[in-house]
Amino acid sequence: MTDNTFRYVLRLGDNALILSHRLSEWCGKGPALEEDMALANTALDLLGQARQWLTVAGEIEGADRDEDDLAYLRAPEQFTNLLLAERPNGNYADTLVRQFFFDAWHHLALQKLVSSSDERIAAIAQKAAKEVRYHLRRTSDLVVRLGDGTPTSRSMMQSAVDDLWPYTGEMFTADAIDAAAAESNIGFDPARLRADWLSYVQSVLDEATLRMPPAEAWMHKGGKQGRHTEALSYLLAEMQVLHRAHPGAAW
Repeated sequence: MTDNTFRYVLRLGDNALILSHRLSEWCGKGPALEEDMALANTALDLLGQARQWLTVAGEIEGADRDEDDLAYLRAPEQFTNLLLAERPNGNYADTLVRQFFFDAWHHLALQKLVSSSDERIAAIAQKAAKEVRYHLRRTSDLVVRLGDGTPTSRSMMQSAVDDLWPYTGEMFTADAIDAAAAESNIGFDPARLRADWLSYVQSVLDEATLRMPPAEAWMHKGGKQGRHTEALSYLLAEMQVLHRAHPGAAW
């Protein structure tokens, strides 16, 4: 059970870490100053959550690996984040839709985790839920504003929805690690989030005058098991280069 719990918490940390880095790539490049700051703040929230999840994962593993070791000294195939989190930023519509899909899932996931039988997991989820509630409110509002905006913004948003939709199914696909976490009440069955996620996403896309792709469309999977797109390799090369070039450095 300890190994399953380690891997379960590691997934939570990897999701937050990888998406945080993706958002940080927008720093200084946002479409407006206010949005530049909002993206950076969301990245910082997720990085703070990643630090907490990875610290707990290291404690559970008991192999003397801390948050830095887990973030900077693993190869791409050892990361277990959702494929959605590693998708390239693309244009602003791509980034916004990716964040909206993730936020809608993340909000539901944390609501389940606040009842975890592991007090450390429940405590992190309790704090993170407050931050993610704001993330979801913000991205939902922007999806509506841009989807129901100009013909250009609507077209870009619809393209982003269609392109990223095949990466959403993995959020609700359970494997043995999910099953063990749910059985022990450490975590939850991801399939139970799907109906609420679809309902919420449908309501926002309807208000945004955007078309939601078929719920039963074909979906990518494998991120949770370490099978990633090449995009993650490039992301990690940039994220890990300083730590690997100067191991043990402190400043």
